[in-house]
Amino acid sequence: MPGFAKAITSILGAMRGEDEKEFDMARTVLSDPVLTQKVLRLANSGMYSAFGQHINTVSKAVLVLGTEAIGHLALGLKLIEELSVVSPDSGLAHIEMEKAVLAGIVAREVSATAESRHGEEAVVCSMLHTMGRMMVTFYMPERWTALQQATGVGKEDAAAIEILGLSLQDIGRAAAQHWGLPANLIQGMRTLEPPAEDAPPEPLSHEDWVAGVSTMSSICAGALWHDSEEGADEVRRITARYSRMIGVSADKLAQAIEQAKVVAASDLSIAPLSKPAERRAKALAQTRQRAAGNNILLSGLSDMRDSLDTASAGQMVSIALETVFKGLQFSRSVAFVRNRRDGKYVARMCLGDGVREHLPVMQFPDAYEPNVFHAALNSDRVIFIENAADPKFAAKLPAWWRDTLSDARSFVILPLCSNGQPTGFMYGDWDDSFPAIHLSPTEFSLLNDIRSLVMKAAERRLQIDTVNRAA
Repeated sequence: MPGFAKAITSILGAMRGEDEKEFDMARTVLSDPVLTQKVLRLANSGMYSAFGQHINTVSKAVLVLGTEAIGHLALGLKLIEELSVVSPDSGLAHIEMEKAVLAGIVAREVSATAESRHGEEAVVCSMLHTMGRMMVTFYMPERWTALQQATGVGKEDAAAIEILGLSLQDIGRAAAQHWGLPANLIQGMRTLEPPAEDAPPEPLSHEDWVAGVSTMSSICAGALWHDSEEGADEVRRITARYSRMIGVSADKLAQAIEQAKVVAASDLSIAPLSKPAERRAKALAQTRQRAAGNNILLSGLSDMRDSLDTASAGQMVSIALETVFKGLQFSRSVAFVRNRRDGKYVARMCLGDGVREHLPVMQFPDAYEPNVFHAALNSDRVIFIENAADPKFAAKLPAWWRDTLSDARSFVILPLCSNGQPTGFMYGDWDDSFPAIHLSPTEFSLLNDIRSLVMKAAERRLQIDTVNRAA
């Protein structure tokens, strides 16, 4: 809470500025790389960007979006950051904070589905909607326990007037006023029930629409939290009730909330929805696998050092290929050799399923072409590609790779160079069955040691051949 109160000062100052408020807002945005990216993305979205227009500067984005919309985006981002990093003494407070973040995620998906320009305002109001609950659990956990004992879990507001002297919603709105939040945000924090089904439809003001979305999103967050069948039934009832008010069909609301669940599962840490126990177990298993993989790389290096004086270059490549294949758990691994006479690189060895049948066509000219393989060979550096499916990266992938290895999600290239001249390289990749891959500095260091030993063996063999020919 204190961190958020401090973080909003410059944002509110920029929103309230007069003659130079656009400049002040641009400066505030540019001080935060994450916020800069989000502002430019919003300015170039279909709701704001004219056909064919592309906005590259924050200053132009401020003119297109307006300082109020950017202020709401910034407030939402800062609130999520603060609620995500704070570690309250009370587990109850942590739960309420994550529910607030979940409400913001729901509001963002719903607003995007509704194609509303007030989406960022709705996100902030949804997270602030339960501010009173967060304040009490954060600062007065013993009073929160008294509320639960009086009325039961989830019904705390019913006893708030009697025990605290005012409602939980009033506490939240009072905190927002103390922080100096704009009046429209405080208005959006109020609870707004949908009209009766038989009531004639009436257009909502944008303030009421924001309040309706924030009310629905906070209720949904409570229902989604436990990831239970009862919660799913409650979400269906909520979407049916609020559909007409928000102006989105119940089916589309359900799809938006399902997407919010997917986002929340990776963003939250303690919610049952995020399955933290499974995630911790998976992370621990990956850590153990990675540690075991490093041991395999170290053992392979030891074998290569022992064989350096006796093994041929081809034998050293074979040991190296097996070492990196097992140590990094590649899906496939391939060794390419440069054939200077024919002027091309040719695949000679491979490990992994489904790669051997492609070996005859895995070759390409050694004349420079602007792709990632020649870039690695020219730089003599290990190159790791985290997302090979990124459309922006497609032009840097050669046709032979797209024809034979395009189902790879991530891959590594280990160039083999002697006296500044490429003699070949080793390649390894992971398919979609693996979790996201991130190589550590230790692994990069081990890979460099492996390719260095391969080249030492090749150079030693060349020296021996030269001596023998001279004799």
